[in-house]
Amino acid sequence: NRKRLAAAIGLPSNRVVWMNQVHSARVVTVTEPRTRPVDDTDALVTAIPRLALAVITADCVPVLLADRGAGVIGAAHAGRVGLAAGVLQATVQAMRAKGATQLEAWIGPHICGHCYEVPEQLADQVAAQVPGTRSITSWGTPGLDLGAGARGVLERLGVRATDVGRCTLENPDLHSHRRDAGASGRQAGIIWLSDACRTKNAG
Repeated sequence: NRKRLAAAIGLPSNRVVWMNQVHSARVVTVTEPRTRPVDDTDALVTAIPRLALAVITADCVPVLLADRGAGVIGAAHAGRVGLAAGVLQATVQAMRAKGATQLEAWIGPHICGHCYEVPEQLADQVAAQVPGTRSITSWGTPGLDLGAGARGVLERLGVRATDVGRCTLENPDLHSHRRDAGASGRQAGIIWLSDACRTKNAG
């Protein structure tokens, strides 16, 4: 499937860089094609054209970021643990270290706050670390809205964020770890710089 995806977007398979995600705040800057995923990381950053960054999710929050003018992109896996640990802050910091100043972000499909039930103590704990995540499920129990939390983190960092996703649990055409009892597939979020970005930056 990964080879088919690369072919569909017109890139060699080694120019789509994947991660072995571990729910951390670790960010890796990618500078060349790879045949194997980046181990033990949850965010990738690059300024290399035609080098795509991939994030996979099935309820967690995928975030794709770009500064089109600076020619810097990022992809982050913002699950509950990583979001609380600061994966988005670390990604933005790594991108700004490479010259990004006008960042925008897109938040992809994830489980919504009406469906993500957690124990009340856990909801309180995450909300203390990431303001705006506390929610109530549609059946009235404590929950978490990780998408809202991610958007809040990004906006506080000065990043314009757009939520383009749907709830993974509510939509049967999307993979959901919770709905499918851990037997689900994964969605892939992909971002890359075109050759036009390289020409623009060189000018």
